[in-house]
Amino acid sequence: MIHHTPDTHGAPIPAVVPAGRMALSDQPVLPLSRGRELRPWLPADAGALVAAGQDPAIRQWNLLTVESARDARRRIERMHERWRAEQGAVWAIAGQDGGAAVGLIGFNDVDLAGGSAEIIYWVLPEARGAGVVVEAVERLSRWALDDLGLHRLRLCHSVANPASCRVAEKAGYAFEGTMRGALLHADGWHDQHLHALVRGDAAAARAHQD
Repeated sequence: MIHHTPDTHGAPIPAVVPAGRMALSDQPVLPLSRGRELRPWLPADAGALVAAGQDPAIRQWNLLTVESARDARRRIERMHERWRAEQGAVWAIAGQDGGAAVGLIGFNDVDLAGGSAEIIYWVLPEARGAGVVVEAVERLSRWALDDLGLHRLRLCHSVANPASCRVAEKAGYAFEGTMRGALLHADGWHDQHLHALVRGDAAAARAHQD
């Protein structure tokens, strides 16, 4: 039998990130290189969501279905609602100064008290192959760890999607293992790779670069 030592002080574990840090602030705009930035989604970006919902790769790996422009606009409204509820945070990968959205990146399963979240992303065909996703993952991860104050970020993908494995590796997410039968795709259950980045990893990487 395993015996657990009780907490004689009875003090609760404090939240890693205090409630309200997201809801009481505006979602920031984060600059990228080559004239791009991460910014909140706008109603005018509905066309990019519709296009993503029609792209075979995005539909396959992100399980994204967008029925219409009206559906896309409602999804964008929910993005802002989830920020205010501190449940998710989603940005458009876009050109600066009102440029068109070419991708999406953000966090699902935001747990401020526990200090964790899962990063998600996709880009339209015209933005692929130029390192855009890796830079966006790196930039948003720095914001989440250094500015928001999270401790651990997860990146999960099907084992049949090696492109996301390369993104995780280049962005500094360590491979932690395989989750069996973790996600149901159109062709059946997929095993998923689990990668993660914790605050100490990021600090060590920056120190090595310096």
